Amino acid sequence: MKILLLEDNERLATLIANALKNESYVVDIFTDGEDALDNCANGYNCLVLDINVPSLDGISVLESFRLCNLTVPVIIISSNYELEKIQTSYEMGCDDYLKKPFFMYELIHKIKKLCHNEPKLLKFKDNGVFDYTKHSLIKDGQDIKLAKKEILFLELLGRDINRVFSFDEIEEYVWEGEPTTLINIRALVKRLRKKIPEESIKIVKGLGYSLDVNEVKLIEG
Repeated sequence: MKILLLEDNERLATLIANALKNESYVVDIFTDGEDALDNCANGYNCLVLDINVPSLDGISVLESFRLCNLTVPVIIISSNYELEKIQTSYEMGCDDYLKKPFFMYELIHKIKKLCHNEPKLLKFKDNGVFDYTKHSLIKDGQDIKLAKKEILFLELLGRDINRVFSFDEIEEYVWEGEPTTLINIRALVKRLRKKIPEESIKIVKGLGYSLDVNEVKLIEG
């Protein structure tokens, strides 16, 4: 699935793109509104548009895009909280408006919902189930409270239960690009292992963490 991302903040654009790539999306980044508009017809399944970008703002890109395409979902992301901007965005045909700053999984959830992706579940040997759509862990009918980083960590490792995710990848996704330490990562894993079977998360010395395929099953609805 291809996504067009219009965002002129290089750091944020990279964070968003990497988060979406971890979901197996193909992401093309544009920092200029006119360039984005020129490429909108290149078979994208979803557009994510910032408003305040060079040459042509995101709302204008949306307005022009809707003249020729009424079906592809468009999400506006912006630090602009003015009601007029929000109303204009919806009037021009956006499907959702996400105010900065936002949690990365908020954006991912909205894209999945708009693009009609089927939910994924991680099922553990103790009958616990992590729901990607609801960002929740349920065991024996009880909701097990998860912190944001615990949710992101499970989301990341669940992208591919057959591979090891490096410490750098964990830092980038779970800490959303903010510097952290191996001590913090290990502490996170220790806390999470109290909520899911301890053997479900395994460490590959010197490389990173992965889910144990003998302990966890990925269910795609």
